[in-house]
Amino acid sequence: MQDMLELPRPVAFVLGGGASFGAVQVGMLQALSETALTPDLVIGTSVGSINGALLAADPRGAANRLSHLWMQVTRDVVFPGGPFDRVRTWRKHRNHLVASTGLHDLIAGELTQERIEDLALPFVATAMDLATGRIVHLDNGPLIPALLASAAIPGLYPPVRIDGRDLADGGVVSNVPVDEALARGAASLVVLDCGVIGMRPEVPRSLPETVAHVAAIMMRQQVVRDVPRVAREVPVVYLPGPFPLVGSPLEFVHSPRLMKEAYEQSRAFLADLEVAGPGLYGDPPLVTGDDDPRLREVRRDA
Repeated sequence: MQDMLELPRPVAFVLGGGASFGAVQVGMLQALSETALTPDLVIGTSVGSINGALLAADPRGAANRLSHLWMQVTRDVVFPGGPFDRVRTWRKHRNHLVASTGLHDLIAGELTQERIEDLALPFVATAMDLATGRIVHLDNGPLIPALLASAAIPGLYPPVRIDGRDLADGGVVSNVPVDEALARGAASLVVLDCGVIGMRPEVPRSLPETVAHVAAIMMRQQVVRDVPRVAREVPVVYLPGPFPLVGSPLEFVHSPRLMKEAYEQSRAFLADLEVAGPGLYGDPPLVTGDDDPRLREVRRDA
């Protein structure tokens, strides 16, 4: 393993959304911790905001803390209640199925900071204004509400009202917010993507599979739109993982395997990585697995 991976500073770590597939990011952080490379700025979306907040709170100890946390997370903790509870919740509120109390308690048990400004590193949580569909970047104010807003999967979790706006999961509009990292002055980016949610080796054959597959296609369009522009200006290190991902992003039984495989693949990738100027180092996981020409233009051999 390369002991000292050097990138132009300031370095931004960008963590994408992906529900339970956020376990992939833990393995990536474990591999990064062996390089002694730490971020100057952390930007996250959805579960990437939650993982990212712990990283911003404790840059050197986050990988170890997150690995212990993710080994304990279950579906019942994050998505409490059964089918009848969800029906009752829907009838009462009409805009979500699951209360966010379990997620709130999980986050509150790990983060003692009350405000975003209290974190050790500058941190941004990406959310979406439900009324306008605009991206909202939360970089100050109460920490836990910002994380709950960024992770509020529409229809599943309740939206969070902040500064007069109803906010929901930022993954709908900016699942991997590389452009915001560039706008905030990052001279290089390290991207921890959860992979392609809903990607399947065959054509989806059920309504839930189809919805997840279409959502994955929409999320990937943001990546292939923004990454080439950013990579022409600064180095973008795109860490590998066990892609394509299979299974449900709402189940946590696969967390140990995902952490292990992401660690091994990222560790091998980082060992051979040499960064020489702007460009894309690594391969963003695309929906079809095909090489998008927009990305090929800026891809650098690692």
